[in-house]
Formats: sequence, C-alpha cells, structure tokens
Amino acid sequence: MSLETVKPSPGFEDLLPVEYRDLVKYGQYGREVKVSEMGKFKELLEEHPMCAGCAMTLFIRLTMLALPNPEHTINVGTAGCGRLAISQANIPFIYGNYGDTNSVASGLKRGLEILYPDQYKDVIVMAGDGGLIDIGFQALMHSWFRQEKFTTIMLDNEVYGNTGGQESGMTMQGQILKMAPRGKKTGKIDALGLARVSNCAYIARIAPTNPARVVRTVRRAILIAREIGPTYIQAYTSCNIEYAIPTPEVMQDAFDVEKERYGFHEEMTDEAKAYITDLEKKEKEKAKAAKK
Repeated sequence: MSLETVKPSPGFEDLLPVEYRDLVKYGQYGREVKVSEMGKFKELLEEHPMCAGCAMTLFIRLTMLALPNPEHTINVGTAGCGRLAISQANIPFIYGNYGDTNSVASGLKRGLEILYPDQYKDVIVMAGDGGLIDIGFQALMHSWFRQEKFTTIMLDNEVYGNTGGQESGMTMQGQILKMAPRGKKTGKIDALGLARVSNCAYIARIAPTNPARVVRTVRRAILIAREIGPTYIQAYTSCNIEYAIPTPEVMQDAFDVEKERYGFHEEMTDEAKAYITDLEKKEKEKAKAAKK
C-alpha cells in the first residue's frame, strides 16, 4: 500500500509489459490529475468486463481519478456489477461477503490507523443499492452510527442488475422489471435521510453527467472522512440492460433522470464544511505557488 509497491525491482523493468511500465511512469501515483487530462496518462482503471456503455463504469473510472492518494487507498466491495470493474483497478480491493462490506471496512480502517498512525490510509466502500441498502443495511447503518471514518459510495442502478432484474429498496415505486412483473409496490428508500439522521459528516447525491463535479464530490468525501467522520455518496448509475436503455442513449438517460428527480445535492456538517473549506484553500494556494 504505497508507491513503492508498484515500482519494479532494479533490472526487471524491461521485462515487464509495456502497460505496467506506463502505469509506473505515467500513472497518477504521487500527483493530482484532472478530468481534462484523461487520455493523457495511464489511468488506474482502463480494461474491464462491464457492459458496453455502462454508466456505472464511467462513475467508477471518475472515482479512481478523484483519489487523493491512490497508493494509500483500499476499495471494499461485494457481489454486484460494480466489483467487476473495481477489482480490475490498480489499487488493493477486498471482496466482502454480501452484506458485510461496511463491517469489513470498519475493521480495516481501525487496523490501518494503528499500523500507520502518521499516514492517511483511505478506505472506500463501493457497492450497489442491493448490497448496501438491502442486504448490507445493518452493517451500513451501524458503521454510520459508530462514526467510522471512511467513505461509502452507493452505485445506485435501482435494480439487482447482476442477478437478473429483481427490485431493490432503491427501485422507484411502480417500476416493472423482469423479476418484478407487477411493478414495485413501495417507494424508493430515502438513503440520504438515513445518512442524515446517522450524522454522516458529508452527504451527496449525484449523476455522472458532470465529470469534474463527480471528481470534486468524491475527493471531498474522502478527505472529510479522514478527519471528521463517515461520508456518503449516492450515485445514479443506470443499468442499461435491465432498463433496456440503448447504449448510445445511456448518458441522455442520466441527464433526464438528473433533471427529473436525481439532481445534484450536497450537504455537510459545520465541522466538515470548515475543514474542507480550509483544506481546499490551502491546496489552491499551494498550486498557485507551484506555478510561479
């Protein structure tokens, strides 16, 4: 879990695949990258087995771009579409049994704080709505109530996209799916409200329509979690297979849903706001000084 772990031993560099050498030389390790630079450096996630046009993959790719210190980051995930891409990224990935991702992340974060008291080690849970709000509800809520200092990101495709199209707690009321032919009878769970009453330090709802905003939001959540407390991001990541969205229309769907009911929302505690405002101010001053 450091930059040194990806550097080849002396004399072995020429024996490694060019993709690996590019990752070491031209990756985002040790520096901050911007959305405008995409395509100009070796990304942490480039190849994956996800469906063509999948909005979830785009969001995960942007999340990797947002990591403040990828060489000091661990992702925790579980069964679901998202882990097919997350596990392919060049950062450590831990597969939690279905439903216990936030329990695994809690123990992991506490252990890392003991082992590395002088180095931030970021832990991020990324899982679907089924894995978090349904099967993982208990672990999710108690990690928030205990104020565990890590970020939880819900990849909200509003369906069990990996297992055939069952409804989830985040599916919209009345939605007809392959394995919910009569339509969902109950409403979508207010996960943001649950995060709020659990005193999460930072809460955001977002769609992958504005890459720069996604990167800023994820970065803020990770940085606030380091010092203040649990942070939560709910990201609309449509399942173009289960919702029969033609690949060329996936992003238009994201724009439409964002406009209708999934608009960008961000809130944070006073402590978190003061912390991130001061931190971002210092980062801007540092970047400005570096240009002189």
